[in-house]
Amino acid sequence: EVQLVESGGGLVQAGGSLRLSCAASGFTFDDYAIGWFRQAPGKEREGVSCISSSDGSTYYADSVKGRFTISSDNAKNTVYLQMNSLKPEDTAVYYCAAAILCSSWYVGAEYDYWGQGTQVTVSS
Repeated sequence: EVQLVESGGGLVQAGGSLRLSCAASGFTFDDYAIGWFRQAPGKEREGVSCISSSDGSTYYADSVKGRFTISSDNAKNTVYLQMNSLKPEDTAVYYCAAAILCSSWYVGAEYDYWGQGTQVTVSS
């Protein structure tokens, strides 16, 4: 059974930090890239970041560059999203997903597997 399980969401004040985790099982983790998406109420799903399994290359949406950092611990089959300097506009449900490559990393249809999401709320 393929599973991606997000954790680490919660309520924080603007300027604060959270670290999200994506724990993967049921597929060959080292063969996949892992991306993060988010969706706020009334808005379309937005690609946030991706990390490549081949060379560790990372990709970020312009809205989070310099604030968010994606990383991978292959021994734990887990990808992290460190979120610093959080803003109210970062409020959304955050999802992790698995794809073969990070090419077109911001396109949801490129991803084979999805988690259930974790809520991030940033208050002002």
